[in-house]
Amino acid sequence: MTVYTAIDSPLGELLLVGEESATAKGGTALASLSLPGQKGAAVVQDGWLPDPAAFEEIGRQLMSYFEGRLTHFEIEYADGGTHFQRRVWQALEEIPYGETSTYGEIAERVGTSAVGVRAVGTAIGRNPLLVVRPCHRVIGADGALRGYAGGLERKERLLGLEGALAGS
Repeated sequence: MTVYTAIDSPLGELLLVGEESATAKGGTALASLSLPGQKGAAVVQDGWLPDPAAFEEIGRQLMSYFEGRLTHFEIEYADGGTHFQRRVWQALEEIPYGETSTYGEIAERVGTSAVGVRAVGTAIGRNPLLVVRPCHRVIGADGALRGYAGGLERKERLLGLEGALAGS
């Protein structure tokens, strides 16, 4: 069963989508977290059930993060993505709060050659869990902010919140 809710955040209304899970706190594994206007954002489908209670813990963690009190999420994610995407997404989760990594460094971490940097960027762009799986922490080799499905302004805000930008 797929459930969803929307919650307010400093980035705008977040759409959270989950799947039933016997092992997740509250019984829901997060399948998607989308931002308004996001490229490839989830859209509520027929048959999905609104269930704000299923996301109370996730919502609490998100608000603590936006308030600067939480640096690591403890959320169960629903399975998804290809084997390669899951390797890249795992590498994203290993980037510490307040730090950044480059696309090339992620490619190296997952054992992909320099030629594979584009595939890494594509996998990062397909991350269905913005904010909680920190693709916003990946920047260009020259330090420039690049490619964020939620928009570069939001990427800059998230990195600023974490103190990961020069002068923040």
